[in-house]
Amino acid sequence: MDKLEKPLETWREELSDAQFNICRLGGTERPFTGEYHDSKEPGTYNCVCCGTPLFDSDAKFDSGCGWPSYFQPLSEEAIRELDDFSHGMHRIEVRCARCDAHLGHVFPDGPRPTGQRYCINSVALQHVPRQRQPN
Repeated sequence: MDKLEKPLETWREELSDAQFNICRLGGTERPFTGEYHDSKEPGTYNCVCCGTPLFDSDAKFDSGCGWPSYFQPLSEEAIRELDDFSHGMHRIEVRCARCDAHLGHVFPDGPRPTGQRYCINSVALQHVPRQRQPN
């Protein structure tokens, strides 16, 4: 996958304040406020910064945590996972592998088949609806 690198000033110009704060500065949206928290529409969830497909609606589940949750990414190559020791705890941060946008965190308390819960900020995502096939 080709890396997409831009100066921070360029990201600031291209993204909304919320997108910049979360994706480029590692912020977090408030729980239960994100656009995709309750979304059930079929499709993919792509990185809002670079358009890389990250998660599929078939892997989305209601974890009760307040953020969109997925039990697996579309591919392991689409994301990278990093140790995060902020806020006095150890977590695994999830970033877009292409543009290094902060997406959220992954926890080992998800459903089968993976047991993972990718807890992702809505503002870091762009939903692309699955095309409906004619009968």
